[in-house]
Parts: sequence; structure tokens; C-alpha cells
Amino acid sequence: MIHSTAIIAPGAEIDSTVTVGPYAVIGGHVKIGAGTTIGPHTVIEGHTEIGCDNQIFQFASIGAIPQDLKFAGEVSYLKIGDRNRIREFVTIHLGTEDGCGVTTVGNDNLFMAYAHIAHDCIIKNHVILANAATMAGHVEVDDYAILGGLSAVHQFARIGCHVMASGGSMIGQDVVPYAIVQGDRAKVVGLNLTGLKRRGFSSEALSNIKKIYKLVFRSNLKLHEAVTQIEGQFDKSATEVATYLDFLKKSERGLAR
Repeated sequence: MIHSTAIIAPGAEIDSTVTVGPYAVIGGHVKIGAGTTIGPHTVIEGHTEIGCDNQIFQFASIGAIPQDLKFAGEVSYLKIGDRNRIREFVTIHLGTEDGCGVTTVGNDNLFMAYAHIAHDCIIKNHVILANAATMAGHVEVDDYAILGGLSAVHQFARIGCHVMASGGSMIGQDVVPYAIVQGDRAKVVGLNLTGLKRRGFSSEALSNIKKIYKLVFRSNLKLHEAVTQIEGQFDKSATEVATYLDFLKKSERGLAR
């Protein structure tokens, strides 16, 4: 399952069911789980742990040191979950000491060609990064978010769940869950209702999301005032309400409006 031209450093832990293509290079601190496929000319290095049934296509660079001038060679990590598709020329870097020390990728994500995930990012599950979508350091992207081609996210910004970012979006602030954003600097232009319906959101959940959206973006309330209104008017145990409130309360960069 390992091509004769691949270079595997001593110490690498590779499951017997892993396929490694021609001229791939795998470092000595790498761990790769069952069923994963490594394409030709791929480089996987650093303290990188990759789960099961991932597809990593040719020329990807996984686990390289951060593009951070403060990085001084300290031990840091990259952890990738299961069933991810990582296409050609994707780059995913290790964490840094100034961050959480680890870059984290969840499960069932699709990273299209030339996408970039920088140090200390947290990419959760079922995320799509279209071609050349770029995450700066410390970015968090929640479940089912989709970032269009050539979009970019500023350091420390957070992308909520089920967000849709149009191609070319330059995102400088936090994007609330369930929203559509576009432009430079990206602004919220509506709700991702089509995506939510496809994912089985109930009519009651959609109604709550629409009402909360109006409170946050159409009522001229300050953020803390909108939070108070939401807490007073909605059932906080409802998943969509709790998700929205949690995101608003944790926002540090301010919201893309």
C-alpha cells in the first residue's frame, strides 16, 4: 500500500490499510489512521495526527511550521479527524505557543484546491472551503459553514454554523450563525434559508432564526440590548436560540453587520 518511491521517516505510525502514493514524504512524528489515502508528492510533517478514511490529494502540504514570525521552533500540533477530503495544493499548518498550540480539523470536511488553514485554527465538521479560501491564524469555523472561492478570514474571526460566504468575501469580523455574507469587507446580506431547509430545520426553528436576525440586524439595538431581548422573548433551550446567544456573547471582534 506504500509506493516504493515514498519516503517514510522512522517513527511514523501508519495503519496497514493506508495508501501512500509515489514520492510522498511523511515525517517521523506523523500518525495516520485506517483507510486514509495519501496522494503523490504530498508532504506530511510535524506532530500531525490524521484520523481514518481521509483522502489527501497530490501536492498537499500538511503539518508544516506556521507562517508566523513569532514561531521559534516550539513543539506544536495538528490534529485532523475522519473522512475529510483535502484536495490539491491545500496547506494546513501546525499550531503555535501563542495560540492554543494545536490546529484542529474535525470530520467530513471538504477543502478544495489551494485552500489554506493557518496556525491555531479550529475547523469543525461538514465545512466546505472552496478553491483558494484562506483562513488566517486563530480562525474558528463552525459546523456546515461554506466559504466561497478566493474568500479570506481575518485573524481571530469566528464563522458561525451554517454560514454561507460568497466567493471573494473578505471577512474581518465575526459572522453570526445561519447568515449569508459577501463583499469587502464582508457584510451580512440575509439568511442561508436554502441551506437550512436542506438540512432539515423545522418551520419553528426557521421562524426563531428569522426573528432573532431581525432583532440583531434590523432593530437598531445595540448588541447587549439584542441579547437581552432574545433571552426574554425566546425559549433558550431551543438549539437555534442557544447557538445564537452563545455566539453573540462570545464575540470579541464585533459582528459583520
